[in-house]
Amino acid sequence: MKPVAAADLVSALNWRYATKQFDPARKIAASDWTALEESLRLAPSSFGIQPWKFIVVETPDLRAKLREVSWGQTQVTDASHLVVLAVKQAVDAAHLDRYFADTAKTRGTTVESLAGFRKVIDGFVAGKAKAGQLEVWSAKQVYIAAGQFMTAAAVLGVDTCPLEGIDPAKYDEMLGLAGTGWATQMAIAAGYRSAEDKYAATPKVRFPAAEVVERR
Repeated sequence: MKPVAAADLVSALNWRYATKQFDPARKIAASDWTALEESLRLAPSSFGIQPWKFIVVETPDLRAKLREVSWGQTQVTDASHLVVLAVKQAVDAAHLDRYFADTAKTRGTTVESLAGFRKVIDGFVAGKAKAGQLEVWSAKQVYIAAGQFMTAAAVLGVDTCPLEGIDPAKYDEMLGLAGTGWATQMAIAAGYRSAEDKYAATPKVRFPAAEVVERR
């Protein structure tokens, strides 16, 4: 694997911003979008549990309806692609069974050999559930995937905008998630900035590294 040059990475991150206006005429190439979907699938999660689902909304009419419950944000309809990041509301035994079966298959071992690790995860999940924190913990994993997706997009020269100003319950209704055990956490619009988006040239506001990075 040829690594990205450090200067190129920093340049891409400086170039990235939460795009307010997308060019509806520009579409992401299929190969780039496939890579971006992989960036979601390959995102890290605690214990590798992956309590998420990613819904790529391709139907124009559906995107128009989602825009209505997204404070009218034009990114929902104008961006080349819209992906909704959903969280698993309960990391139940069935989900963990599937995870361990997949782990055993992928690594050429047996589910039985993973019993010790399973016990650790079962205890952790039970503790979070008892404290009423399981869904919050799962949501944090979704944001890890969101961050990886937006970074990958920036490296590919694709613009993004994370969208939390949405009505999750209405999204769940329209996407058929209600009652399935999955819930909308956020959405991300992806495409290419409009030449008219004044925010593209607005300086990025960040605290100095000396204030936010400590060494001990």
